[in-house]
Amino acid sequence: MAFGRKLRKPPAAATATRKAASEILATERLGLRRLGPGDAPFILRLVNDPSWLEFIGDKGVRTEDDARNYLAQGPIEMYARLGFGLYLVELRDGGVPIGICGLIKRESLPDVDIGFAYLPEFRGKGYAHEAALAVMAHAKRDYSIRRLVAITAPENERSIRLLARLGMTLEKTIDLPRDGGKSLLFGRDL
Repeated sequence: MAFGRKLRKPPAAATATRKAASEILATERLGLRRLGPGDAPFILRLVNDPSWLEFIGDKGVRTEDDARNYLAQGPIEMYARLGFGLYLVELRDGGVPIGICGLIKRESLPDVDIGFAYLPEFRGKGYAHEAALAVMAHAKRDYSIRRLVAITAPENERSIRLLARLGMTLEKTIDLPRDGGKSLLFGRDL
């Protein structure tokens, strides 16, 4: 930067073009893109939401640095290894981050699973269903995944209802010590 010159904010059109280029999936109301280090403030808030702590578990993320490490060792590492992972879900109108939804390959499960979590103010509006349908189509179309599973805490009635709406059926109760203990395993062929 030359002295005395101010950096200008990029025009809205340029910002929209960059956003569209990083978008993995789009629905009528939502955009899904890969998570990056700049999403640490959002992740910090999400993983410390009371519902996340109750149903998913405490990941020990207390600072933005912790959140960046969580992203680097989780979704970002999975993108590099498998090409997919959890995606940031944003409102197309305004780009507001509302949650995450995507594909996860856990060592403890033989199949890829779909995972999701949303901030409280965006629950009950159909966003989770809309994003999950897009992710399921993406799994089949872009990765030739023929079967998806999902895990949830037995007490997580909201997730259980969503999984049923997605056509997933309860298969069994499993114990996943690294992933929250007793969980219900749902599955579906794509």
